[in-house]
Amino acid sequence: MTDSPRTDSPGPNAPGARSPERRSLLIEEAALDDWLRDGMCVALGGLATACHAMIAVRHMVRRGLRDLTVVGSAVGGLDVDLLVGAGCVKKVICPYVGAEALASIGPFYRAAAERGLIEVWECDEGQYYAGLQAAGQMLPFMPTRGGVGTSYPEVNPDLRLFTDPVNGETLVAVPAIEPDVALLHAAQADVYGNVQFVGTGYADRLLWRAAHRTLVQVEKVVSNEEIRRSPERTALLAHGVLRAPYGAHPFSSPGFYLEDRAHIGELVEAGRAFARRGDRDPFERYLDRYVRKPADHVAYLEAVGLRRLLALGEY
Repeated sequence: MTDSPRTDSPGPNAPGARSPERRSLLIEEAALDDWLRDGMCVALGGLATACHAMIAVRHMVRRGLRDLTVVGSAVGGLDVDLLVGAGCVKKVICPYVGAEALASIGPFYRAAAERGLIEVWECDEGQYYAGLQAAGQMLPFMPTRGGVGTSYPEVNPDLRLFTDPVNGETLVAVPAIEPDVALLHAAQADVYGNVQFVGTGYADRLLWRAAHRTLVQVEKVVSNEEIRRSPERTALLAHGVLRAPYGAHPFSSPGFYLEDRAHIGELVEAGRAFARRGDRDPFERYLDRYVRKPADHVAYLEAVGLRRLLALGEY
């Protein structure tokens, strides 16, 4: 016979009941080893030239991670291109890899796709969002009209045409895109993981909902009181927070600094040398200078140089 539950203890909402203590979710850069490993599905947030989690990206390259499935940003980013060039990627799920006017398409991504070195999960932006929404709602797929009448279901057999049982029309079923971890960059957070963006964050919130865990780099860590002054700006609750001033460099972080076009140009030209001539030397020099030799983020910033960093102010 089992003991009866006690009735003399206060419930969680009873007067005098103690709430669980919140704990700090701050991590150090060295703890990225506990978050990232070979073969994972990794989602990278941001926009084409803004808010990419570059500390984590360089960490993956420095550690030589392999066989990653990378879910890139919906509107592009050369963070994916860097990982492809470094040999970290097995599969890319992303409607666009590039940096708009700075690089219409990532050169390493294009070369690897054309040569069959990576698997490309073909999708448009609407299908990309549908897959993330399915994962965020814990559904096996999300229906969409996007792609009906096109060759998308032919080039990507994971996109299934089906007949809507309600109205009888043809739709596309997009399977859930479910990353193991989402790596994001934002303006600020408190130590408890309450994250706030400046001018960005829509797609990043979808990545957060879809992923099992989310690590957010932030330009600054602020008090919980500061977060509560503007609760409408709080976009998500991260599982880990990494303090990362200039952590999106060479890309921009709205409210803090612009993209470093000269640095991005150096990376793009190194990729083009490989794509056009098979010459990896410029890229290897780039990796040595900015990824392999700097032991951590501070050493990376020292390699970039204070003068260049300060020249990236928004005003």
